[in-house]
Amino acid sequence: MSTPEPDGYAIVYQDDALLVLDKPAGLLSVPGRGADKQDCLSSRVQRSYPTASVVHRLDMGTSGLMLMALNAEVQRLLNDAFASRTVHKRYQAVVDGLVTVPEGSDSGAWQQIDLPIALDWPNRPLRVIDVQAGKPSQTRWQVVSVNRATHTSRLQLEPLTGRSHQLRVHLRAIGHPIVGDALYAPADVVDKSARLLLHATELALMHPVTGQPIRFVSPTPF
Repeated sequence: MSTPEPDGYAIVYQDDALLVLDKPAGLLSVPGRGADKQDCLSSRVQRSYPTASVVHRLDMGTSGLMLMALNAEVQRLLNDAFASRTVHKRYQAVVDGLVTVPEGSDSGAWQQIDLPIALDWPNRPLRVIDVQAGKPSQTRWQVVSVNRATHTSRLQLEPLTGRSHQLRVHLRAIGHPIVGDALYAPADVVDKSARLLLHATELALMHPVTGQPIRFVSPTPF
């Protein structure tokens, strides 16, 4: 059960080592450049938890689960866990088009996108698929449902790597940009939603202090 906070986020879980938060869409994870980009989840949390520090981020338009460490040692351990890919993350997105699986695959089977991602220097902070200079990037996806009336599909997503904008870039690359994605979708797909339809639904990891498995779920709000 999430605990509502007056600063616009919810606490899903807390102990002496870490916080699990539910970030709303439209809020930065960390401060950006410029005075108008200082309001963010980390600064709001630090008003109540001064020692809280970020160990991973969600894009501004993405809602859902995010971890923060409550001391430097836990931050180091969680950074190591993310770097070694031992933190399980799952997202849900609504994308443009009716997604179909490859011929011969089960309709509910997981598929994988394996396309290298690089910074698009002339258009930064955008990312692009670049087979020469890109970093290896893998995303697993599964069809949850299709909506013929809106010509959209609901997908579950599991990023196996953690590149910036990875899910958004990979889904555009396979012809199914995320609805409401002002960076990577064409205008008609952006106009289908007032927000980016991407939500971090699940986090699972070994607790950095106790070593016990912990798992958190946030229902998709769209």
